[in-house]
Amino acid sequence: MSEMFEGQTIIITGGASGIGAALAYRLHQSGAEVAIADRDQKALRATAERIGCLGVQCDVTREGDIRGCIGEVTKAFGPVDMFVSNAGLFAGQPGHPASASDDVWMRNWMVHVMAHVYAARAILPSMLERGSGRLVQITSAAGLLNQIGDAAYSATKHAAVSFAESLAIAHGDAGLDVSVVCPQYVATPLLGFDESGVLEGKGLLTADQVAQAIIEGVEAGRFLILPHPEVALHAQRRAADHDRWIDGMRRLHAQAVEELGTDRLSQLYLLD
Repeated sequence: MSEMFEGQTIIITGGASGIGAALAYRLHQSGAEVAIADRDQKALRATAERIGCLGVQCDVTREGDIRGCIGEVTKAFGPVDMFVSNAGLFAGQPGHPASASDDVWMRNWMVHVMAHVYAARAILPSMLERGSGRLVQITSAAGLLNQIGDAAYSATKHAAVSFAESLAIAHGDAGLDVSVVCPQYVATPLLGFDESGVLEGKGLLTADQVAQAIIEGVEAGRFLILPHPEVALHAQRRAADHDRWIDGMRRLHAQAVEELGTDRLSQLYLLD
């Protein structure tokens, strides 16, 4: 690991578990002043104590919480150099793509999109004034492709990727570095895995493997970080012939229905 993170002030939302916790540990080990933010107070306290970093309770769907978190961290460590929007949810859908309730759709929208907007709205002015800063937005391969069995997840992850592009386009020449991370399947509590729950040969990565990929991507100055390199090929095929890609996804959907049933389509990552 390079020395680029040493002395940096970094906030990671959804930092009490999964990718956020793994990334916090690695960045703390590199000499950064790390603060993890999470709404789960018990898990937040335990993870912060284990890592030795600051823990701030924060519900990312509340703009005031995000502003309060940034204020608390700034008071403790100084101006924030990097903000990692990592909080996420995965609910699935009970039937057809429009079958999830309005509440599920809105929770996806608030966590996967507006939380990123709130963070940028709060942190951009100071970063642009200093002429430096970094936003890392952890989305999903579903933001480039599609997650069968969860239309709300896919739609909001697409929106999150687009928002990251807007930030990079608007402010990349003003000292703002933006990275968007699109992992595929990661063995985290979000998908029902504990630390020992990796299924070999299923395309799953550990949270630590993803954290390492994020760090390497940020160090290299990449906008698009793909912990699963094969996602790039899938995205290229989609762009080259969208109709053919849809046909392939239909076949994958049919396979998922046959092997999992309609009520477990969002568990498609378990298929060979």
